[in-house]
Amino acid sequence: MCISKSVGRNGRNIRDDVKTVQILLNLNIDKLAPLGPVAEDGAIGNQTTGAIEEFQRRVMHVATPDGRIDPGGKTLQSLRDGMPDGLPPAKLQGIMIHATRAKITKYNNALKRKMLENDINSPLRMAHFLAQIAHESAELRYSEEIASGEAYEGRADLGNTQPGDGKRFKGRGLIQLTGRSNYKRFGKARGRDFTTDETARLLATDPDLAVDVSCWFWVKHKLNALADADDVMAITKKINGGYNGLPDRKVKLARAKFFLLR
Repeated sequence: MCISKSVGRNGRNIRDDVKTVQILLNLNIDKLAPLGPVAEDGAIGNQTTGAIEEFQRRVMHVATPDGRIDPGGKTLQSLRDGMPDGLPPAKLQGIMIHATRAKITKYNNALKRKMLENDINSPLRMAHFLAQIAHESAELRYSEEIASGEAYEGRADLGNTQPGDGKRFKGRGLIQLTGRSNYKRFGKARGRDFTTDETARLLATDPDLAVDVSCWFWVKHKLNALADADDVMAITKKINGGYNGLPDRKVKLARAKFFLLR
């Protein structure tokens, strides 16, 4: 479920829940003209409650709107049913509720293109991929490992055989790629060289590459099949080597399914 408590008049109005409802209202704003978009600030106020009432009145044909949305309620379902298809930026924002607008703008088009190119093309595949991306990157906050990479120095199992390889081939991408060997494999798959200092950094700084290396990892490990089976535990183990962060991954998957599946 995308909200945990009630939103609107006499609701609990938890900030993330309110912001989620504001996003959903704006995804349906074409039905509420001449009302303009509501501020997606997580703060309940007359603009948001008024838009909820207008939606209930105009779209749901409720004679006496209550201006309130409950988890699992009819108004929430109607807002979900009225969303456009595909992955507009507002849906990505709904899935990654804590991502900044700048990060949504930076990655939205790259995600749409690269997912399609890598057959991450059904709502269920997209939901699993985006949920894992959301966890691994802290909702698009990080595309590069925070640590220096020094810990990987001399790691022959990662192909780090030359001085400086630990830092040079630290984790990069929204699902982080680590080690000279993996950088070489990705480069071979894409017909490019990512083994210089400058090109290696592109996996973190270029949004297309930060997404594409994540898609490459996804396809290489056959995660589309696991997504088709709706197996979040198996996907998590392939990415993480265990089940670190599983509760958060499940929460993010539930949000992604809400915004992408019908």
